[in-house]
Amino acid sequence: MAELKAVNLDSITEGIRNATRPVQILWQADDTLAFVARGREHRSEFHADPSDEVMYMIKGDMNLHYRTPDGEEKVAVIREGEIIYCPAGVPHSPRFAPDAFVLVLERKRRAGEHDRFTWFCAGCGAVLYETIRHVSDYNTDPVSRAYEEFYGSQKSRACAKCGHVTPRPPAK
Repeated sequence: MAELKAVNLDSITEGIRNATRPVQILWQADDTLAFVARGREHRSEFHADPSDEVMYMIKGDMNLHYRTPDGEEKVAVIREGEIIYCPAGVPHSPRFAPDAFVLVLERKRRAGEHDRFTWFCAGCGAVLYETIRHVSDYNTDPVSRAYEEFYGSQKSRACAKCGHVTPRPPAK
């Protein structure tokens, strides 16, 4: 057994603030996963996890966009110091500023479980693009990989139903 050590969230957030990666993994144990993430500009996808997720806003506020079973988009506002539970399978899109930080606790993925990253058309609401993948290691930053895939192809960003093309985020 490894020695038990406490984590200082202020130190973690300060380290992420000055890093190029927006995520710091705290642990990936046999059945649990914990990480701190900084907000991202232009978050637009909806992520559906195969496990329940708990999010605690360390710094700043979050607008957690989510989709109901009938496809309606809603927003839950999580203020600094608040916590929210998101059940497995609920498509959600955590949107918060780059100077805000969230602690995420969830179950590590099991063999055969997949995460779903879905973009919806801003013009008509149809599914625009979806990628499904097994996330065995969060150090690979699966959200950034999904974004690279989506924004790397105009075909991925063009709606087959109404023709709307999702623009690329402005270059930094």
